[in-house]
Amino acid sequence: MTNVTFYILEQQDNEQPQHWLLACQLAKECFRKKQRCIVRCADQQSAEAFDELLWQRPLDAFVPHNMTGEGPKGGAAVEISWQDANTGPRPVLINLLDEMPNDASRFRQIFDFVPSEESAKQQARERYKHYRAAGLNMQTLPASSIKENIDG
Repeated sequence: MTNVTFYILEQQDNEQPQHWLLACQLAKECFRKKQRCIVRCADQQSAEAFDELLWQRPLDAFVPHNMTGEGPKGGAAVEISWQDANTGPRPVLINLLDEMPNDASRFRQIFDFVPSEESAKQQARERYKHYRAAGLNMQTLPASSIKENIDG
């Protein structure tokens, strides 16, 4: 059964989207706990921007990652994609899309976000409704609880 965790974000006060920064933290925690994950972005430009954000992390917070189809055979621990691609056995999805992924039920765990900005918050509400309608297990948590809630 797929578990979906929505993280509720506080007001944003920096130039990077807060949910992207939290997605980096989730990717790091998945890697630390030896869970392969995929980060799904809206398009190639967004995927490349998220890839760059991971490269900018401090050396002690480095997360091995690659874009779908690049890197070592089977990919790195964290894969970044902008399409519904069969990426092999990756039980965790970090969703940066504006909608529910078509293949959501194939993952064991999905992490999603409720941004503070009103239009993005409305999109998150729609995703939540779609996940729930698909029969997935739902939970909503404050963004501050990320570290404690990575499955592991």
